Amino acid sequence: MGEKGIAYDLVREDPWAASDMFFNLNPAGRTPVLANEEKSIVIADSRAIGEYFEETVERAPMIMGTAAQRAEIRRLTALFDENFFADVTEPLLSERMKKRLILRQPPDSKRLRDAMRMAHGHLDYLDWLIDTRPWLAGPTMSMADLAAAAQISVADYLGGIDWTGHESARGWYSVFKSRPSFRPLLTERMDVIKPPAHYAQVDG
Repeated sequence: MGEKGIAYDLVREDPWAASDMFFNLNPAGRTPVLANEEKSIVIADSRAIGEYFEETVERAPMIMGTAAQRAEIRRLTALFDENFFADVTEPLLSERMKKRLILRQPPDSKRLRDAMRMAHGHLDYLDWLIDTRPWLAGPTMSMADLAAAAQISVADYLGGIDWTGHESARGWYSVFKSRPSFRPLLTERMDVIKPPAHYAQVDG
């Protein structure tokens, strides 16, 4: 929405402590959810939200090109929203945030190591994409870049990203961190948990 110049207000909702009101918006109990009261519209799931704005706002297209190019954008978006999330983001959130704040339990060190190992694999693929294309899915920035940056941001905040040996991915992410649409996200903080010193640094 920031890339397309659409004004919005963020409302925080912890997925593991979702309110009845939130379940009324999305029975799956997952974020994000877009609610536009003026238009009586409620849309759940980041990809559904992204597709909605692609179809209703012409400026700054994020799913563009030929049918094959659009398919590649959607493939990579799903890869990061599903595989990266399951392999890296979700274990880090569960072990370093949910267990600490909600369950009052120590993290599972093996699960954390596995998540960081999986992150290396995903970053290897990211390196390859950046080395062979201007942006992840092709010649221009797309929904795939947004999805990857969002997942990496959370994982990086939780200390789950080791950038050693991933200069291509790190350079791409640094460019993304400098974008006006992304900078405000770097100032947000989780309860109790502080990010690494490099997290909000554009060249970090």
